Amino acid sequence: MGLQKENHTYIRNEFLQGIGDGSAIGIGYLSVSFTFGIAAVSSGLNWWQAFVVSLMNLTSAGQFAGITIMASLGTYIEMAVSQFVINLRYALMSISLSQKVDRNFGWQKKMILGFAVTDEIFAVALSRKGEVSGRYFAGLTVLPLLGWNLGTLAGAVLGDILPENLVSALGLAIYGMFIAIVVPVVKENKKIRIIVFFAVFLSFCLYYLPGLKNISSGFAIIIASVIASGAGAWLFPVEEEEEVKG
Repeated sequence: MGLQKENHTYIRNEFLQGIGDGSAIGIGYLSVSFTFGIAAVSSGLNWWQAFVVSLMNLTSAGQFAGITIMASLGTYIEMAVSQFVINLRYALMSISLSQKVDRNFGWQKKMILGFAVTDEIFAVALSRKGEVSGRYFAGLTVLPLLGWNLGTLAGAVLGDILPENLVSALGLAIYGMFIAIVVPVVKENKKIRIIVFFAVFLSFCLYYLPGLKNISSGFAIIIASVIASGAGAWLFPVEEEEEVKG
């Protein structure tokens, strides 16, 4: 009986810790999705259509690109290709994160993980010490999902009421939130700091250098991530700790 109570407390603590770690992401998503709700309605969608788009997706760049294609009466092929290119990086993130989850993280939970992985959620989950449990990841995604959907609904319904300057300011919140997630890890680990600066350098080259700046932002993120992470694995390999059996 005592063991069951202890396990229940552990499960609850894992879930609550995930909620705490995801709270900042949820606040950031609330502001960004508010902007998306406004943009979706301005592009010709009804408020409920904008809400359904966010309910079935969790990708800011992909959704903004999607409503642009809808507004311009683009084809299904254009939509499919644009979403594939923009969101391909999430496949790499999911593969990487799936190596960090615990043994009880079954395929059903991994399906949920695949839907909920974003840049910010991936960064927080990956920076967590030890394995990522299904309970922790569920808690981590609760507030971001709520923030994304409620923000879209509020923006679609109330967007015309707020001044334009405030709406523009809300769109910058996600960048500050992502910096707040990355900086503590970078300050703590010199090796990670080197890899992050290298990734920033690669992104700069892909954005400004002739012949490279025409690469889409989705592919640019993938290229920078793969090269930087590969360089990190080569320069700073992680030695596996051998378990000592007593």
